[in-house]
Amino acid sequence: MTSEANPGPGPGPAVALDPLDRRIVAALQIDGRASWRRIAAALGEPERKVARRGLRLLESGDVAVRGLVVWGETVILRMNCRPGSVRDAAVATARRPDTIFSYVLAGAADAVAELQCPPGRLASLMLDEVPVLPGLVQQQVSPVLRYFRTVHEWSPGILDAAEVQAIAGAGARPVDGVVVPHTDIAPDERAILAALAQDGRLTNDELAAAAGVSEATARRRVESLTRAGLVSIRAAVEPALLGLPVEALLWIRTRPDEVEEVGRLLVESPLVRYAAVVMGEHQLLVDVTQPSKTALHAFLTESPWVRRAEAVQSHLVVEAWKRSGVVAR
Repeated sequence: MTSEANPGPGPGPAVALDPLDRRIVAALQIDGRASWRRIAAALGEPERKVARRGLRLLESGDVAVRGLVVWGETVILRMNCRPGSVRDAAVATARRPDTIFSYVLAGAADAVAELQCPPGRLASLMLDEVPVLPGLVQQQVSPVLRYFRTVHEWSPGILDAAEVQAIAGAGARPVDGVVVPHTDIAPDERAILAALAQDGRLTNDELAAAAGVSEATARRRVESLTRAGLVSIRAAVEPALLGLPVEALLWIRTRPDEVEEVGRLLVESPLVRYAAVVMGEHQLLVDVTQPSKTALHAFLTESPWVRRAEAVQSHLVVEAWKRSGVVAR
């Protein structure tokens, strides 16, 4: 139920945003539906200025606010491809509506993706759908067992605690994708979810028109769907635009009784975008961003979690074709 129709952040060189733009993006990463007034009040900036900057970011396509809809458990797909076909495989994977992210890597794996897989569909995904991806010569599918942080929850530490609280309010249940919420979805709720997957900042009036309900009902539906964990509405953005041009995926092996502590230590850093427990030889998959390769080296050799790791495979992300369910431009 996620959508690949509208373009979003794309791969390739990016020029970092100025400090105020970064702060606005950080606010939208906390609550993609926050009003410009609420964001302006939290940041201590004039509302008109924040609205003008925010609309410009959204219209440029550098930032995309979408609703990430949960409809299946998640698996990690690692791909190795024939020479010259890596990008084709990554793009084809990104265009699948069940894909959350799709990256081209420099390392032992050529590409990696996270996909949602409804119960009972794993065999079909592994045996029928993945093998026909263009250029694929080897695949490895690893179910996700638990999240410490998802890519759709990431906030890079640009705002202070008071600003975050002012924007988040009571907060919403994070979408972890491991357990699909057990709830019946009414036709009007399905229409609202489909609309939010296209544009997470549609007004309640626009959502009401899409679902054929009143504005008050649309507002209540969005609140209940969010609380139930069926949708998470936040901004997707290239980390380079936030001054973090170096991104790497890490597969970490540790003692089974150390997994929880390593995961906890990893997400102490706001620069860790994603940390999940996965099945396979390495128990943890981590997506980390850094301002430089020197900083990445320090993270890989000096961080507290390193002392508890037995082995680490690191892969540089060289192209991102989908982030948080948003296909690259």
